[in-house]
Amino acid sequence: MAQPSVGIALEAAEAEPDVARRLREQNAELARLAGGLAHEIRNPLSTLSLNLDLLAEDFQEPETPRERRAGARIERLKQETRRLQDILENFLRFARLQALRTEPTDLNAVVEELCDFYEPQASARGVVVRACFAHDLPRVQLDADAFKQAALNLLLNAEHAMPEGGELILTTRRDDDAIVLDVVDTGRGMTADVAAKIFDPFFSTRKGGTGLGLSTTRNIILAHGGSIDVQSVPDRGSRFSIRLPSPPLEPSDAPLRHDAEA
Repeated sequence: MAQPSVGIALEAAEAEPDVARRLREQNAELARLAGGLAHEIRNPLSTLSLNLDLLAEDFQEPETPRERRAGARIERLKQETRRLQDILENFLRFARLQALRTEPTDLNAVVEELCDFYEPQASARGVVVRACFAHDLPRVQLDADAFKQAALNLLLNAEHAMPEGGELILTTRRDDDAIVLDVVDTGRGMTADVAAKIFDPFFSTRKGGTGLGLSTTRNIILAHGGSIDVQSVPDRGSRFSIRLPSPPLEPSDAPLRHDAEA
């Protein structure tokens, strides 16, 4: 009776590469379509933006209420044009996730570099950044640039959750078969309903937000073979946890075996 289940398991194992291949092909097709769509939108959007800039110059010194109203409307149109450009660029980043170029990487060094990059902006927003690194973590397979973008999206999300300032804590740790990066903020937190949708494309609770930052983060982490989840308490803050596969133990790191008999 055991053989049929073994056969099914083998079939599933053999089918898995085919599934992965089809997913890659679908992603490549999506990226191609996204690039074509972006090209068709970007050109008229650039023309629109340029002409709005020229119109704004004509109304730099309004002399009548009508001209002031026209100038204000042009400025609103310019703001909406910039928002559309941001949406377009964020969508391209979301859709065009290429094959990662991973290599054994010191996660602590990557996080420390990211904190150094982000700290001036955080300080200007009244956010205190703290980092706590676990020692002797094994190197993990990372595309450092892609991972930094994923983590930076989490930092920016935390910043928006703390408009009056707060504390942002990044910690690394080992948890069984995973290497974990926790990003904790002391912001407004989320209800369970919001937390369940936070990684959905185009879902955002922030006015003017594209809702693609955290979706892109999730895609990057999944492409690394990892996972991401969130725990949040309204008015207390949120914890985002990125789990990355831990590399297998080297022979020298494996526990020593003691035979029962000499």
